[in-house]
Amino acid sequence: MIHVDITEAVLDPLAALSHCCADSHGAADLFIGRVRNLNEGRAVTAVSYDLHPVLCKNIFAEICREAQGRWGDHIHVYLVHRLGRLEVGEASVITAVSSPHRAHSFEACRYLIEQMKVRAPIWKQEHYVDGDSEWIKGHALRNPA
Repeated sequence: MIHVDITEAVLDPLAALSHCCADSHGAADLFIGRVRNLNEGRAVTAVSYDLHPVLCKNIFAEICREAQGRWGDHIHVYLVHRLGRLEVGEASVITAVSSPHRAHSFEACRYLIEQMKVRAPIWKQEHYVDGDSEWIKGHALRNPA
């Protein structure tokens, strides 16, 4: 089972976990990406997300199918991203995966978020405490400094 979406509504982790549920699945992983108050030394007040909805949903579905191809078509996958202006602390993206065993859930959930970050046409504008704003490129996982 695959669920992908783009929404302006507040993201619901319980909806993700409800989708990623099967009697044969002993593991479910959930990742929530949230707007943080500091990025590369600058105080952030909010982030605005702009994206191409149809293309994003197609890419999300492709990534989810790839995950099923790698970890088994029996896994359940969920990938939803917010659109619009989000304040610090709000969830911008949720990925979830369930599978019979934890290793596949962990690996597939991470695959979803990492692939989304580098492949989906999502643009992020950070708004700073000083009133300035800047468009930020999406990133693959970076080690904290």
